[in-house]
Amino acid sequence: MISHEVLTAFVQAAVQGSFSAAARKLGKSQSTISAAVASLEIDLGLVLFDRSSRKPTLTPAGHVMLQRAEDILAASHRLEMAASQLSEGVEAKLTVAISDTYQSDRFEATLSAFELRYPDLELECLIAECDDLIALVQQGRAHIAFAETPTGYPPDLTSATVDERTEIALFVSRLHPLAGMAVVEEQALRRHRQLRLATIINPYETRAQGRVWSAPSYLMLLEMAQGGFGWAPLPRWLVTRFGAEKLQELNVRGWPRLVSVDAVWSKRHPPGPAGSWFLGKMLE
Repeated sequence: MISHEVLTAFVQAAVQGSFSAAARKLGKSQSTISAAVASLEIDLGLVLFDRSSRKPTLTPAGHVMLQRAEDILAASHRLEMAASQLSEGVEAKLTVAISDTYQSDRFEATLSAFELRYPDLELECLIAECDDLIALVQQGRAHIAFAETPTGYPPDLTSATVDERTEIALFVSRLHPLAGMAVVEEQALRRHRQLRLATIINPYETRAQGRVWSAPSYLMLLEMAQGGFGWAPLPRWLVTRFGAEKLQELNVRGWPRLVSVDAVWSKRHPPGPAGSWFLGKMLE
């Protein structure tokens, strides 16, 4: 089996342009580098360097093998880094649950920074709402959740408010009867079907008056509203991105509403080093 040291000697000799420069870079003698490259050529059955001139140059086969050697060394480095992180208690996988209420530039920036800091750690993102988000954290299915701020949390959870807000307004299809009204009163709303959010774990937490269709996802509600089935409270960012052409905002007293977003995590199953780092970035 070809050793890590031999591959490193070969790569450095190619990159530095000479055996002596590679020796200085690695703190080895020139004879050690030359011997390592020669042994690699014997093992591979290939001539990697043309030694006919003063400075050795890569042969066509050497160019191909250089790329493969660099790939192996990079994979080896990732393996060592992953092992080091795991030995330090870093999670094997980080699961973050987030509500569609919340569209955040900070979240996207944190994902980019997370990739650089933990390039080989698996990140799982789940979409859920309200009680479903809370249940995911309580069950240990998610390490962190970002949820619309409720009236209170179970005692086994910890929360902190993210320094961002989101906005929810009422929307209907542009072809819906309510769309033609300059101002919509509560009584008018009750005469038409409400499309409401209902969590999977607790679908009857709040009861709406009149006719109702429900779904556990804002995106599903948006599609129902586009189909003309009723009016729905929807995150403004979601409508802007996916439904602006087919939906119209209703002018209703008390709407739109600003919504605060909390980061939520478990006291019994707190985030590990990677999760704590992610959480810290989101709460900066």
